[in-house]
Amino acid sequence: MIKTLEIKDFIIIDELKLEFDEGFNVITGETGAGKSIIINAIDLAFGARASKDLIKTGKSRALIELTLKLDSKFPNSFFDENGIERFENELVLSREISESGSRSRINGVLVTQDVIKNLREMVIDIHNQHMTYTYIQPKYHISLLDSYGDDVHQSLLYEYKNLYSSYVDILSKLEFAKNASQQSEQHVDFLKFQIDEIESAKIEDPNEDVKLAEELTVLSNVEKLKELTYSSYWTLYGDDACILDAIGKVKSNLSKAAEFDSNLQQYESDIINAQETLREVSSSLRNYAESLELDEQRLDELQQRIDILDKIKRKYGSTLQDVLDNFTKLQEEYNSIEFSQDEVIRLENLRNELVSKLTVSAEKLTDSRKKLALILSELLQNELEKLDMPKVRFEIEINPCDFSQNGTDVVEFLISTNISEEPKPLAKIASGGEISRVMLAIKSIFANTDGINTIIFDEIDTGISGNASQAVAQAITTLARSHQIISITHQPIIAAKSDRHFYVAKTQDESTKVKVYTLDEANKIKAIAVLAAGEVTEDSMNFAKQLIYN
Repeated sequence: MIKTLEIKDFIIIDELKLEFDEGFNVITGETGAGKSIIINAIDLAFGARASKDLIKTGKSRALIELTLKLDSKFPNSFFDENGIERFENELVLSREISESGSRSRINGVLVTQDVIKNLREMVIDIHNQHMTYTYIQPKYHISLLDSYGDDVHQSLLYEYKNLYSSYVDILSKLEFAKNASQQSEQHVDFLKFQIDEIESAKIEDPNEDVKLAEELTVLSNVEKLKELTYSSYWTLYGDDACILDAIGKVKSNLSKAAEFDSNLQQYESDIINAQETLREVSSSLRNYAESLELDEQRLDELQQRIDILDKIKRKYGSTLQDVLDNFTKLQEEYNSIEFSQDEVIRLENLRNELVSKLTVSAEKLTDSRKKLALILSELLQNELEKLDMPKVRFEIEINPCDFSQNGTDVVEFLISTNISEEPKPLAKIASGGEISRVMLAIKSIFANTDGINTIIFDEIDTGISGNASQAVAQAITTLARSHQIISITHQPIIAAKSDRHFYVAKTQDESTKVKVYTLDEANKIKAIAVLAAGEVTEDSMNFAKQLIYN
């Protein structure tokens, strides 16, 4: 249930804090005083669409904060799954609206609107004009009927939806396979040509072209390489004035010098190491120079192979790795076409199997819905009779349709408010006041099964008066014994049944301001007297007392 509501800089409200009762909370006030702003604020906190236009003029942000009291059935998993700390049996929900957007928090933790939606479905039901439209539209009737079903019905619905999801997936794959199998023969031949052309190149190493280019450079410059490397060898080791002889003399001198200064031994050691390194280098250079030989045949082979690879790269990728990647894609496309007919047959068999399973599942679901429809329609008719609709007939019609995500049923609520008329679609027959009572009847029946403990009515009394008002007042009073009810009303007989009465007043001096008063018993009597007669008189006061205490 909602314990407190705090609003700051929202529309025309500067700052407001309300404390709600766990029973029936009623909100009254003059037309246009701002009663619906309170309901809108709660709706926004629970994820309704926000706009920067909702920020009070001259302010930078609006803030709405709710403190909820949770019952023992509220799942701890909600907190665990969303990384939210649980504060005993309370939850603080806030929504901040700024010029750049809005943010929601639960117990101080930023959360997504999906999390808020999940919370809303568990704890609150807000009935406004949009919800009235929902109850009228046939497309929503099937979900209302299903929501009344027990665990067995829900398992049937779950089984069907899973099968239908698989069925839709198979249909999508089947369509793709059929399209693939219908590819033109010319396209298939071209794919095969491309695959064969790349295969004929026999590319195994994606770096082959780089390695071949390096080898070609060497073979193309054999004589120059031989000349340079042999000359380098000769300079190091080959003549009387070679570098190694000169280093040998340096070594001999340092050896003698070290006899006089031992510190020179390290230099002698370094010279010895350099001498050995240069001797190895000179030997390697000589071997390299002697190994070089111009191989005209290998040169031709290299050039031919490089030409082949260059041609392939021009057509299928700038590098050999790109060529290999495209080769894989071409093979996959070719295989999907080449073997798609077999895949079509396989998928058609799967589809047929699923159709059989779906048919059986849908039939079970339809049978269950028909039983539910009889029970629910009888309950709704009884509730409507209590709501001053004694001649009402309420039926739930179920007609067949093709497979859909909800089964093979079209569900529609039918009503007749006149004994001489056959039941017809709710949207075509019921008046505003009748729709409100149908909605209240549905709420009353579902209240003990949906787990929601707070219900908000935004002008539930639209289009009703007299005995109907008395019946609605009694229904809400009964509902408030097990649920928290928050309701805007213009009916004194409904307001009189409240456990807590809020009065909304609007003042317009230099700026428009809204204030909300929590009425004590004496002021509640006056407020109801004004609702009944438009002013406080002795007669209206006596009438208000009679409504409250009788």
